[in-house]
Amino acid sequence: MSHPTSSNGSLTVYLAGAIEYAPDNGCAWREELTRFLEGELGHAVFNPCLEENHVLTPEEFRHFRTWKRTDLPRFRQTVRKIIHTDLHTLLNRIDYIVCLWDEYVLRGAGTHGELTLAFWHGIPVYMVSHIPVEQMSSWIIGCTTELFTDFEALKAFLRQQYGQL
Repeated sequence: MSHPTSSNGSLTVYLAGAIEYAPDNGCAWREELTRFLEGELGHAVFNPCLEENHVLTPEEFRHFRTWKRTDLPRFRQTVRKIIHTDLHTLLNRIDYIVCLWDEYVLRGAGTHGELTLAFWHGIPVYMVSHIPVEQMSSWIIGCTTELFTDFEALKAFLRQQYGQL
């Protein structure tokens, strides 16, 4: 299946993984990998950690996690804005996904859904995980294109796969 590239002709990658339960909201690995993807490969990056700032109003951004405990209808409405943006982007702008599958992603659900949709729509999923394969969900493994045990192996693969584009 063919997927659209960014407006400048480069490929666009979605960085999937834990946010809600990750210690740093999943920001550090995404920032580091973005430098490689943009700098070395010239790929555009969709980082959902940064996109929340653009999707939500300042009030929503400041309070929506509190609303999970105090105002469930408002929380649900706000989170649906994030879900809509992420899934719309995934299905309409993304050429491939890089996913960090760690102990924090297991408590959430967004990444599970994103990988399932990517599989269903033929979007490649390159996963980095230190979790032994035999302990991973069969469904999730089935949604992946390639599995790596660290980011250096992923980078070597991406250089070989996309470095000449």
